[in-house]
Amino acid sequence: MHKVLLLPGDGIGPEVIAEARKVLGFLIDEHGAALELEDARVGGCAYEDCGDPLPEETLALARAADAVVLGAVGGPQFDHVERELRPEKGLLRLRAELGLFANLRPAILFAELADASSLKAERVAGLDLMIVRELTGGLYFGEPRGIRSLEGELRQGFNTLVYDESEIERIAQMAFQIAQRRNRRLCSVDKANVLEVSELWREVVERVHQEYPEVSLSHMYVDNAAMQLVRDPNQFDVVLTENMFGDILSDIAAMLTGSIGLLPSASLNGADQGLYEPVHGSAPDIAGQDAANPLAAILSAAMMLRYSLGEPQLAQRIEQAVRQVIGEGLRTPDIVYSARQSIGTREMGNAVVRALSEQSREN
Repeated sequence: MHKVLLLPGDGIGPEVIAEARKVLGFLIDEHGAALELEDARVGGCAYEDCGDPLPEETLALARAADAVVLGAVGGPQFDHVERELRPEKGLLRLRAELGLFANLRPAILFAELADASSLKAERVAGLDLMIVRELTGGLYFGEPRGIRSLEGELRQGFNTLVYDESEIERIAQMAFQIAQRRNRRLCSVDKANVLEVSELWREVVERVHQEYPEVSLSHMYVDNAAMQLVRDPNQFDVVLTENMFGDILSDIAAMLTGSIGLLPSASLNGADQGLYEPVHGSAPDIAGQDAANPLAAILSAAMMLRYSLGEPQLAQRIEQAVRQVIGEGLRTPDIVYSARQSIGTREMGNAVVRALSEQSREN
């Protein structure tokens, strides 16, 4: 029995996680999937409930789970809260406590959504890339950090960008292993022309590459990588990069697919325990309106089945069902174009369950 912890969180998180739960529930009921689902609070709702964005009870449940599926955290109502108690800090702590050092963000374009991409259809046709982002180091976690007073009333903010060899090596190992299973091309993104940390990054990646001679390795500065993603994204297969660069580049890649509401992600530790979440954030402007796209959350559940629970066939069923509903022309507001009519969050989730049911009847 696989223990799965669901963390709906804030904003549209509860709405999209409800649809992922529908899909997982169908697999439990109709396919005998050995999943035990639990719920807990994280983020702003947890802060409002108990004054902590990551309560000890939630952390304990996450540690005991085989995988965690998260909706989203945060919202403008928490901007006034002390920095260490903001919803995003709860998520960062959860990643650190579980040792989730590897973030996998696929960007795949459904052929039917080529016109919804921010680029011309011919530029993004066939897009299928994976960004492998280091998740527990770099500027987001480096010490020292803070805001200090200088002379007079002048203040200075400071953060520390730091990586050691072991942190770089373990994320590089995972990226090369993923590249081996794909098209055997890996591009490592850094800023080695100005940052000593990136010099070490490049050196360690080159060293790890010697263990994977069948994988083609290239290097690219992050500013050029951002430009190339919007110029010729199909030149990339697997992109390896550090925390902040990966945060930025993965959001750029998201828009190539037509909507950030379509993209799942996985954050893994060395034991394949994972946190799975859509990359779209809490979107408070549409929360409670039945307008959010649940497909990223549903596809995150599929990634969970594949990477943490060892159920690739069930993952494939979900992905096939999502392709079917997209192929049928069903669209939430974020992927509507031309004169198409949109459907709501719940209706899209129901459509995926229907497609799964049709698969079962055919088999």
